[in-house]
Amino acid sequence: MFLSRSGRICSKRLMSSTTLRKNMSTATDTSSLLQYGANVTKGVARITPGIMTKGRGSYVEYDDGRTMLDFTCGIGVTNLGHCHPKVSKAAADQCMNIVHAQCSIAFHEPYLRLIEKLLPVMPDPSLDSFFFWNSGTEAIEASLRLARLVTGKQNIICMQGGYHGRTFGSMAVTRSKTIYSLGVAPLMPGVFTTPFPFWHQMGLPVSTPEDELVKQCLYQLDLVLSQQTAPSDTAAILIEPVIGEGGYVPAPPAFLRGLREVCDKHNMLLIIDEVQSGFGRTGRFFAIEESGVRPDVLVIAKGLANGFPLSGVISRRELTDKLPPGSFGGTYAGNAVACAAANAVVDAMHDEHVIENVNARSAELFSSLNALKSAHPDHVVDVRGRGLMVAVEFAGGESLASRVAKKCIEKGMIILTTSVFDVVRFIPPLNISEEDLKKGAEIFKQAVEEVVREG
Repeated sequence: MFLSRSGRICSKRLMSSTTLRKNMSTATDTSSLLQYGANVTKGVARITPGIMTKGRGSYVEYDDGRTMLDFTCGIGVTNLGHCHPKVSKAAADQCMNIVHAQCSIAFHEPYLRLIEKLLPVMPDPSLDSFFFWNSGTEAIEASLRLARLVTGKQNIICMQGGYHGRTFGSMAVTRSKTIYSLGVAPLMPGVFTTPFPFWHQMGLPVSTPEDELVKQCLYQLDLVLSQQTAPSDTAAILIEPVIGEGGYVPAPPAFLRGLREVCDKHNMLLIIDEVQSGFGRTGRFFAIEESGVRPDVLVIAKGLANGFPLSGVISRRELTDKLPPGSFGGTYAGNAVACAAANAVVDAMHDEHVIENVNARSAELFSSLNALKSAHPDHVVDVRGRGLMVAVEFAGGESLASRVAKKCIEKGMIILTTSVFDVVRFIPPLNISEEDLKKGAEIFKQAVEEVVREG
């Protein structure tokens, strides 16, 4: 409560002069930093201006006073919202014990505790060997190394439209956009590409039945193995169960089962990349669970530690026992603070019934987006995804997706496009409230309607 200039009592709380001066000073200091934006490498792109200063739950704040609803989660990282109190506290507490306990020198408790918590949620009980690293791209690199070492074979088959990272090994198996490897060839050799069962990749209409897509893609895989890389030379097949940068396309369970059969037949490993789709994003702990398929290697990152850099490569001890000691490692691999945060993430997923919330909010989001598609059939050609990993594809050739995303930002919601197609993707927090989900869906609807009217 405070008194206005007229003497009336007002409901807002009066900030102390000290707090006011501190906030003004912070804003001034932050704004002055913008001049150094010119010194940031041009290769880093950005979709919003200004400096992000604070995040709480489903919202972020900027230095100029804007508060934005965040439907990006840092590209699928802050799955429990920004600064989840249990996660942040776990990390802060760990900072006062030990920050860096290098993995080649000794175990630390959060690392082993995280294995204890993850074992029960693995998509298959055979996955019992863990290596924690820093980022998704590093974990992909490690999975490729693992496949080559334990099979004694070199070649890797990846998916058209797949994205796995921007370091040299992961970049070689990324097939979503040429920008990620433009001008830096030669890339890692021994990589072969096969079609993913997505109507775009096959040059077929959106109405093509799923079983036909699966049939065609498994046939093409057989051709790859008979024409390009012999099974005796092929170490692994790498796939995202829901393709991310390629357009948010779920892999049909029948296709994943077909890949499992091929790998079993030819002594190849099936590497499942759940960097973005894992940890509840699709309405299950892991997207691969929908198919019942057993991964030989599971790659995780992003939502694992809710913003702290941590990734993991999980396989079977019968495979990883073949690795020479010292062949895996890294200075910051499995950092103690990041592992402590990840332990809190797993606890929160259970304690706060996050998966149940994902499925409830997913039904609401799909209902809203499908209604929008029905209202604008000439502009919205597809609504797809799983859980809260959802995409809307617009009619190509008009750049509607980027225009809609820009309008959403103008209306107070951050949202992203993806792929070489005209696609907007939804990656809201997994614990988002019904109210905030509805607010975001309404902003998106208004943005689409305005873009359509503008032509």
